[in-house]
Amino acid sequence: MPTSSREKLRCIFDAAVAAAHPQSCLSAHLPIAPPHGRIIVLAAGKAAASMSEVALAHYRDAGVEDARITGLAVARHGYGGQAGPIRIVEAGHPVPDEAGIAATREALALARSAGAEDLVLVLLSGGGSANWIAPADGIDLAEKQAITRALLRSGAPIDAINTVRKRLSQIKGGRLARAAAPARMVTLAISDVPRDDPAVIASGPSVPDPTSHAQARAIIARYGVVLSDAAQALMRDDAPETPKPGDPVFDNTAFSIIARPQEAMDAACAQARRLGYEPILLGADLEGEASAVAAAHAGEVRDIRRAGRRAALISGGELTVTIRGEGRGGPNQEYALALAIALDGLPRVAALSGDTDGTDGGIGAADDPAGAIIDDTTLSRAHAKGVDAQTYLLDNDSTGFFTILDDLLIPGPTRTNVNDCRIILID
Repeated sequence: MPTSSREKLRCIFDAAVAAAHPQSCLSAHLPIAPPHGRIIVLAAGKAAASMSEVALAHYRDAGVEDARITGLAVARHGYGGQAGPIRIVEAGHPVPDEAGIAATREALALARSAGAEDLVLVLLSGGGSANWIAPADGIDLAEKQAITRALLRSGAPIDAINTVRKRLSQIKGGRLARAAAPARMVTLAISDVPRDDPAVIASGPSVPDPTSHAQARAIIARYGVVLSDAAQALMRDDAPETPKPGDPVFDNTAFSIIARPQEAMDAACAQARRLGYEPILLGADLEGEASAVAAAHAGEVRDIRRAGRRAALISGGELTVTIRGEGRGGPNQEYALALAIALDGLPRVAALSGDTDGTDGGIGAADDPAGAIIDDTTLSRAHAKGVDAQTYLLDNDSTGFFTILDDLLIPGPTRTNVNDCRIILID
């Protein structure tokens, strides 16, 4: 049983991650193998390798020979694995790369090869939008990378980013379903998006797209993203649209979410209760600027402290950071730093903010931090080292701040993703 606040925080965080791992949530949802045809596995995202491994083990246990199983899984660099006849490729995230282009070309070819007796099994998770990269005609990789970077720096929410991505892709926004039609397609997804919208998860490659070119143009204008003439042409009203609800390409498709942020937050709440805290769930799909949400949560902490309650404030969702400085960090680290400043050393309070995929957003390596941990000594320890927390926050350098204090959360790749998990313990 964990004893220190930091051990308890990590115990609660690990419970949230475990609830969303494919080993605990995928097998029960896998469809029965077709009697004669192939199982074509097409996976994308941070859980692509682990989902493929679980699916392969499931069908082998059911007596399906490897000769009838094929496929391709595209995962973020550092999130790979081994899945026998299902080839696993590591590719760029959140900014796409050449490995992603080559793998996506192969995935589309496999989809088009599907026959009437085959099952196309699509396994999606967070990060799939970057891992499956098939630029539309007239767009090259460099421009896709530049647009992705601009949107990430703008602070735009994920649904807005993916609305734009669909306009510039040959696989997103239902186009994978179009490639495989009329073969049977079953999609199983681990949701990493607020409100679990299938059209947003991995940019909805296998489901109807309810968004429009006009919406994409409005997003580009709002966030000041510069596009080439070719990219702008793909968003004109007379440009070909993504397949919409009612399109016959979806007649033989099915979609299910097998894990979602709410279930991970429920697991975190249950673990907090076992540790003797009153769990208070602030929401599983929070959005907003990380520093602003932190300030609001600090107010909640003070209210609970005045009421004399021993509680765990828990929340999920995906926060954003509008980058104005030159530092390095991510939404979870920025939230933790802003929370420490707002709490100003309030006694007997500790918090963890981490991304359940093991990496705190942003552009970096798979062994980058997932977030950070703070307590009532954070600011005093920083002051003793001559470090001003507010200066680091203004420079968006939360990684630098927590590196100095040795308070980074570094679990490594978890090979799943249900967004952020924030925990505040009030003793």
